[in-house]
Amino acid sequence: MSTPHAPPFFTGHTLPDGQPFDAWTEQPLLMSLEAGGLDWPSSCRNGTCRTCIGKLESGQIRYETAWPGVSAEEKAAGYLLPCVAYPCSDVTLRRLD
Repeated sequence: MSTPHAPPFFTGHTLPDGQPFDAWTEQPLLMSLEAGGLDWPSSCRNGTCRTCIGKLESGQIRYETAWPGVSAEEKAAGYLLPCVAYPCSDVTLRRLD
């Protein structure tokens, strides 16, 4: 959910290739990656299969689901599921495959 002062999108980058993309505040990061023409592994798109798992190297995200498919330990280590994660700032994501 955006706030009145939040921009419509943030800047995203992927690692290791450094590809930029617009990280829209009102759509999951996976959709923003795909809209930017970037290839990111995915399958279920609802946070259960974990095909899209990556690592948040910088920035902040939020989930709109109570259980986003990553454990508390994984969250603490920076892992995320872009299919259900929304940006709250500029982000840098690392592919794990």
